[in-house]
Amino acid sequence: MGLSRTLFRRRLAAKLILAVGITLLVSISTWAYFNIKYQRQKMMDSIVASSDRLVNTIRLGTRYAMMLNSRDDINQIIRNIGRQQGIENIRIYNKLGEIKFSNASEGVGSRTNIKDEACYICHRSDPPTQALDLNERIRIISSGAGYRQLGIISPIYNEASCSTGPCHVHPANKKVLGALDLVVSLAGSDSEILSIERSLIGLAVFLFLVTSTIIFLLVLRFVNRPIKQLICGANAIAKGEYDTRVDVRGQDDELGQLAVAIRRMVEKIREHRVELEAKRDEYQRLFNLVPCLITVNDADYRLVAYNREFERTFGPLPGAFCYSAYKGRTERCKVCPVELTFQDGLPHESEEHGVNKDGSPAHWLVKTSPVKDADGKVVAAYEVSLDITEQKILEEQLRQSERKYYAIFNNIPNPVFVLDPNTLEIIDCNENVSVLYGYRNHELIGTSFMALFGKMNEEGDADVLRTSSLMNHVRQFNKEGMPLYIRIRVAATEFSGRQVMLVTTSDVTKQLEAEQQLIQASKMATLGEMATGVAHELNQPLSVIKSASNFFEKKIRNHEPIPEEILLTMSREIDRHVDRASKIINHMREFGRKSDLNLVPVQIGEVMEKAFEIFSQQLKVRGIKVTWELDENLPTIMGDRDRLEQVFINLLINARDAIEEKALTSKENSEKKIILRTGKEEDTVTAEVCDSGSGIAEIMRDKLFEPFFTTKAVGKGTGLGLSISYGIVHDCGGTIEAQSGKTGGACFRLRFPLASGS
Repeated sequence: MGLSRTLFRRRLAAKLILAVGITLLVSISTWAYFNIKYQRQKMMDSIVASSDRLVNTIRLGTRYAMMLNSRDDINQIIRNIGRQQGIENIRIYNKLGEIKFSNASEGVGSRTNIKDEACYICHRSDPPTQALDLNERIRIISSGAGYRQLGIISPIYNEASCSTGPCHVHPANKKVLGALDLVVSLAGSDSEILSIERSLIGLAVFLFLVTSTIIFLLVLRFVNRPIKQLICGANAIAKGEYDTRVDVRGQDDELGQLAVAIRRMVEKIREHRVELEAKRDEYQRLFNLVPCLITVNDADYRLVAYNREFERTFGPLPGAFCYSAYKGRTERCKVCPVELTFQDGLPHESEEHGVNKDGSPAHWLVKTSPVKDADGKVVAAYEVSLDITEQKILEEQLRQSERKYYAIFNNIPNPVFVLDPNTLEIIDCNENVSVLYGYRNHELIGTSFMALFGKMNEEGDADVLRTSSLMNHVRQFNKEGMPLYIRIRVAATEFSGRQVMLVTTSDVTKQLEAEQQLIQASKMATLGEMATGVAHELNQPLSVIKSASNFFEKKIRNHEPIPEEILLTMSREIDRHVDRASKIINHMREFGRKSDLNLVPVQIGEVMEKAFEIFSQQLKVRGIKVTWELDENLPTIMGDRDRLEQVFINLLINARDAIEEKALTSKENSEKKIILRTGKEEDTVTAEVCDSGSGIAEIMRDKLFEPFFTTKAVGKGTGLGLSISYGIVHDCGGTIEAQSGKTGGACFRLRFPLASGS
């Protein structure tokens, strides 16, 4: 048993034969089982059908005798039929279960139990079932003599001739008059079925044996023999006999292809072996030529082998200890990676220092790895030492540089913050932060830089801070909660091996206060320039009001009635001109009011029109024609309405003065004209104020926007208008430049970026 189990486990042919045999046996057995079942069912169906026909024959044969109530004829018919071979019993029951007729006379007249098998078929329900399928009317009975019997019962229905006939009358409401029960023997059919089963089983066994034999011979010929040849060839190759030819003669199937693949594999192994020997020689050369120190140490820390670099650097004596060879020690190191590798069999690393053969100091990065035998025992340790002397020198220089730059960082007069670019958390800050903000360094480090902005616009300021390099006039708060106006400069850099934002802040609060004072002073000067224009603007509504009041006074003194239509018209005119005068006065009051910079979406054309309102009458009186070229579909910009209005008022005043100056100095009658123009270029909005005045000398163009520079006569200009206008435009994110007009005069061109969403 043990030998056969080992044979099966180690032989592929045995596994194939057994697997195919079991599959074949299961297949043939399944076929035989279903075939026998089919033959048995087919024969039983034939017997049942013939028995049912016989029952119908008996019922039809006795029908006429029953109609005549001829009992003798009925008995004779039943006895004659019962003498046929295979018929065991024929009985006719009445409604009460009495046997009225039978081929066995001893049973006639007796009453059967209603629970009897023949009667129970119909009487298992109340009322009894009157119609049954054929399969429900048959039953298999054991004869007691070693063979089976088939019983089939058929109801005798009440026909019309029975209920109206002269012989005997059955009520018409009775559907079933009795039943005919036929019992036939199944001895012959059972014998025939047994014979068929034996034949089929014999055929199945024959087919299994023949097929198994054929499969066995095919497996031996086409599987077992080629496999043995392949095993012999593979064993020879395993012994190093690479010239062995593995061949399976006469077969081009998978085993033949496997033999071809093995031959190719042997050729590749032979080639790889040659390459491996060449690589071994190459690696030996590399071991000696590698530019780092390599040694092989035993458990006693003696040098077993070393490369040429180690020999050139230290010139060790044969059998020298590693610690004395290149560290100049008389005993092993306190922390020795070689010792640790021998202890746990794992790689280790450390930094070591010693002296070269010429006595110069040296530093090494040392890594060790184990050399194990076939049993996994550590027998030696590789030690690779990389010279990091230059790196150590650079590290020391870097530390000195860091100390120097850290001193510079702390002595910068402005507050400096180092921020995380993602969270804006303060990683570090210099000592001057406490001078401006009142916080000590440790109070700010680890907190968000946005906390200095207060609770207003934190999120918006954070987005601007991440994307801008300069933020002007930003409001922050010191430790005491006092507001500060700050200029912030942002630069990306690297700090401690990570990307950071370097933020430098400077306090511009006093500068802004001075600028506000200059802007306000410029506004006051502009208001003075506007006084003449305002006088012209107010003169007309006052004249209308004066004329109306004189008219009313004259009519009242003369006691003359005033028609309602005239009264209504004059009151409307008075009201309209009072509104106009009030609008002009309010406009001047708003313009002269001191305000902080507040950037909101602005339509630049509307600002230009509002600035022109104050000068419209003044320019008209002086004969200056104003031409408008405004783009009606212009998008908005971000700006301060009041301050931009101040810019355009300054430009209109300069244009007026330039035109007047040219009219006084020029002998020609030149056209007095101002052009106000707006437009859009790509992602910017442009605004132009051009005049037909005396123009701008090329040498003065670069100085126009400098503070206190003016081309006007002494006492006629402060030199602040264009300088302040430049600052306002720049604060709104725009630019302003001066150009010479195409037909003379000057042209000031302003550009502003589009507002978000425009």
